[in-house]
Amino acid sequence: MVFQSYALYPHMSVYDNMAFGLKLKRSTRVEIDQRVKEAAGLLNITELLARKPRELSGGQRQRVAMGRAIVRQPRVFLFDEPLSNLDANLRAQMRVEIKRLHAKLETTVVYVTHDQIEAMTLADRIVVMRDGIIEQVGEPMTLYRQPKNKFVAGFIGAPKMNFMSGRIERVNGALNVVITPDIALKVPADRHNTYEPFVDTDVDFGIRAEHLMVDQQPDTANGSSMQVDIEVVEPTGGEVLVFTTIDGMEVVAKSDPNHTVRRGDRVMLTADMNRMHLIDPKTDLVIGSDN
Repeated sequence: MVFQSYALYPHMSVYDNMAFGLKLKRSTRVEIDQRVKEAAGLLNITELLARKPRELSGGQRQRVAMGRAIVRQPRVFLFDEPLSNLDANLRAQMRVEIKRLHAKLETTVVYVTHDQIEAMTLADRIVVMRDGIIEQVGEPMTLYRQPKNKFVAGFIGAPKMNFMSGRIERVNGALNVVITPDIALKVPADRHNTYEPFVDTDVDFGIRAEHLMVDQQPDTANGSSMQVDIEVVEPTGGEVLVFTTIDGMEVVAKSDPNHTVRRGDRVMLTADMNRMHLIDPKTDLVIGSDN
């Protein structure tokens, strides 16, 4: 097991911390030395074996904690939020190292985290839990694209999925998601059968920021655009996040970094309606998902 707090013995060297479990098992000195040095080489901490924990950085301490687990050659590793005490840059680095380590060891790892980015980047399969109850199990991109309920939809993805209160209405034979009297978004024709039982029913409209774009040529013909005033602009380098409020609900969209947008600009947001989710507010289940 690899703990959040490292749980290293401060009076012991790195070598002795890693060897401690093997000594309790009464392994031979030769076996202990071989396993410790193999694990240290795997984790690139061979030069740290003589140091005490207080002489190490946070990332180095975490590697020692992982090494202590590796030397015991378990069939399953349990990682209990191992990166939560590290700064953002070191967390990103350690995620890559853990992924590489997993590939080398080819051993099952149960990784506990509250950070959806860690879950998405590290997992082959994710188990999303709430209050001790399993909400959904699946591959990362399956949970991203096909969440079963509002909790999973809101947990997976960064920024979090936008949710807006709306209503399904029929207009001229087509189904629309009506958010406000001025915003009615057309439902794709291939989803009409799925949403037909919910006509004239309140729903939660969910869409991710990456599927809601500031549009220089808004798609008004297909009824997937809405006019908003930009309240906050967050440039992140490769993309730009814009924040607005629609009917009292905060909404995040993305903008092409090659186009300048400023606070106070009135723009059109175009939704990719093939990527939206409609949620039954009575059950919080995504309509049409295989629940």
